[in-house]
Amino acid sequence: MLIQQTISQMRELRLTGMLNALELQMGQAAIQSLPFEDRLGMLVDAEVSTRDTKRMTKLQKDAKLKEPSACIEGIDYDPGRALDRSLINSLAMCNWVEVGQHVIITGATGAGKSWLACAFGTQLCRRGMLVRYFRLSRLIEDLVVAKGDGSLARLRAQLVRVSVIILDDWLMAPMDAASAREILELIDDRMGKSSLILTSQHPVSEWHDRIGEPTVADALLDRIVHSAHRIEIKGESLRKRRGMQNTKKVA
Repeated sequence: MLIQQTISQMRELRLTGMLNALELQMGQAAIQSLPFEDRLGMLVDAEVSTRDTKRMTKLQKDAKLKEPSACIEGIDYDPGRALDRSLINSLAMCNWVEVGQHVIITGATGAGKSWLACAFGTQLCRRGMLVRYFRLSRLIEDLVVAKGDGSLARLRAQLVRVSVIILDDWLMAPMDAASAREILELIDDRMGKSSLILTSQHPVSEWHDRIGEPTVADALLDRIVHSAHRIEIKGESLRKRRGMQNTKKVA
């Protein structure tokens, strides 16, 4: 039958969404009674939706987010956190990436900085952007290893193609001069082409003193801070608060 040949060709072409929609149409008389143009449009819409979902899934997998389930819709706007909803909604539009701006998220340990950064990461993936999550210490380690085994140029080329790099635990430990120069060079390679999301338990005012070489610190912070949107999460640790709530429930 012609329809079986069509189905076989769809499988060969990997038109999964269109094939599933066709099988659904074949089982529903009401849909079959629609004009051909309408049914064709439904098939094409199904294929586009399936491909978008697959691409989103791959982008999220490649991002390696610490909190893969984090999303903008799940943000806790408890008054004690003092989050600016209008700013977050604006950043969720992701326009700041197009102009090479950054996002800085500060707050105490356990305040939810990493989760919020990953929520932005998820939103960026939804917009079809390449995202990568790193703890700062791990990225520095990867750069040092790549420099030693001769793969540094390839690693930098890969990172330049990423739309947004999330650097978690920024300056948790003081950064030595050699590490600062590696990060500065990476940021210079990406300048004007991509963006950063940084999370830190230290306020921006303390960053300069935590970078080993003052001149490099000046250059590094000049490239980040002056073109960044800032979010400060206030209040006590979310982990502590949720732990206390769970204890009360058990009691």
